[in-house]
Order: sequence, then C-alpha cells, then structure tokens
Amino acid sequence: MSPHPRFTRRTFLAGVGASLAAATLPVVPTAVFAADAHAREFRIGYQKAASTLVLLKSHGTLEKRLAPLGVTVKWTEFPAGPQLLEGLNVGAIDFGYVGEAPPVFAQAAGANFVYTAYEIPTPHAEGILVHQDAPIKTLADLKGKKIALNKGSDVHWFLVAALEKSGVKYSEIQPVYLPPADARAAFERGAIDAWAIWDPFLEAAKRQSNARLLADADGIVSHHQFFLSARSFAQQGSKVLAITMDEVGKEGAWVRAHYGEAAAQLAPIQGLDANVIEAGLRHYAHIYKPIDANVLAQQQRIADTFNELRLIPTKIVTKDAALGVNA
Repeated sequence: MSPHPRFTRRTFLAGVGASLAAATLPVVPTAVFAADAHAREFRIGYQKAASTLVLLKSHGTLEKRLAPLGVTVKWTEFPAGPQLLEGLNVGAIDFGYVGEAPPVFAQAAGANFVYTAYEIPTPHAEGILVHQDAPIKTLADLKGKKIALNKGSDVHWFLVAALEKSGVKYSEIQPVYLPPADARAAFERGAIDAWAIWDPFLEAAKRQSNARLLADADGIVSHHQFFLSARSFAQQGSKVLAITMDEVGKEGAWVRAHYGEAAAQLAPIQGLDANVIEAGLRHYAHIYKPIDANVLAQQQRIADTFNELRLIPTKIVTKDAALGVNA
C-alpha cells in the first residue's frame, strides 16, 4: 500500500465544510439546529469493533465540545454495518461509521444518507480464514466451498473481489451469511470451510482458533471505512458534523501515538485480550479525509459489480449520496 499524507485538522475541516456548504438544498444555520428542541440530540450509531468511535464515546470529548451549542449526544450500538444503516434509514440515528459495502446496499434500498468522510485504505484489517490443516492453499481453492460472511458488510465486497481475481465466480461458492459470533462458532466446529472477517475478530480468530490466514485484502481491495450522515442532518447540522470530525481526527491521532493504552481501554469494552486488540488497531490507519471523487468512483465499482451479481436490485450512482463533491 502506498503511503498517504496526513492531513491537518484545518485541511480536513475545510474539506468537510466545503462539501456540506455545497449541498443542493440550503444548509440551515447551526443556531437553528441548536434551537430546535427535536434536533438538540445528536444520535450516533457505532459498533464495538469501531475502535475510534468507541474511544470517543468513552473519553467524552465530543459531548464537551457540543455542550456550548446546546447539543447532547446519544450513542446506539449496532452489531454490524448493515444493521447500523437500517437504523439510519428509519431515522433512528443521524451519523455512523461502516465499511465500504453497507452504503452500497443501503443506497440501493433507498436509504437517504450522504458520505461525510472516509478512512484511508486499511487492507490488512480484513481477511479470509481457513482451518490450519485444510487443503485450501490459494483463493482458487475456495471454489465449491462453504464460506461464512456477514451479508452486506465490508467483507462481502472483499470476498467477491478476491474470488474474481482468482478466477472463481461468486456463484461457484456456497456463501453462508452469519454475523461474526455465529460465524466463529460455525468455523470452530467445522461447519464451514472458510470465513471472511474483519478486525478485531480476524486477529482474535488467528490467535485463538485453529485458523490460518489464506489472504487479506492487500492487492485486492482498498478496504475503506466511511462516516455517513442522514441527508437531512448533514444539511442542517454542518457545524455539529465539523466538530465531530475534528474530535474523531484527534482521537485517531491519539490512537496512533498510544496503541497499547488504547487497546487496554478497549479490552473490557470489546471483550477481547488487549494484545489482540492492539494488533487489530495497527491494521487500521486512523487517518480520515473528506469524501472525494476518487473514493466515490471506487464505491461505484462495488455498486456496479453487486448489481451485475444481483446482490442489489437496481443500479445506483454513488455520487448521488455525496454533497458538493465534483465527481
């Protein structure tokens, strides 16, 4: 993976602000947002595996930044990205962090969200596991095999792309759609041949199960992570989002400088050994950028492939889910 520049908070916030300011509908001033009794609560969806947001919640710095605006923060946990986006689609949350495939499925289902920011590529943070003694040595050997994955999650795209690269059609495997905990149980009892999963679950299984890493995403997909916002919220709460991304950026910088301490804080929350968590943390970049045309084009490739495979019911245009991006 090629190196990426680290952007200052000023550069990042300028990019986010430009995107929000260029929305098709006018941005409602933050004062209006803060004065609206129904909008004073900023609702964030998160997953336990989303370490930066978990730490942001634990440290309470966002609440302190938003308090002068009269805005409180409500945190809601989801088991994975698809469920989080269901929450966003039905209006239960305003903001969340997911992998690259969930937004594609959600947009195809009519969810009215916008891409707010993304984490630079983290291809070592997801992989395909097989049993130590399995005869599966290459990705091509997955043909005909039972492979567990969380449907609609980031590993869904990774698996499709990995198979494509090895000359195996998605129709030539037996996908078994399971959430991480159920997939690990199935893997450990030998009910599946392989498991596509992300960190920290990936690192935990490598260390604690009879698992061997067949391949990670390096050289196959970028593995971006995205911050998404409900469209109506993005058009009304631009200052709240800018402050939030500023705090997320600070949290990411803190993690990069304190992997061990971050892992120790996350261990009781995520229910994993701190050494496992630290290894997983090092697979993520913790560097965030405003949405740009290039990353939207990569999302379009995912959408087009999923449509061809009939994994989504209709064609979508990913730039339709962005504000003010010249894509």
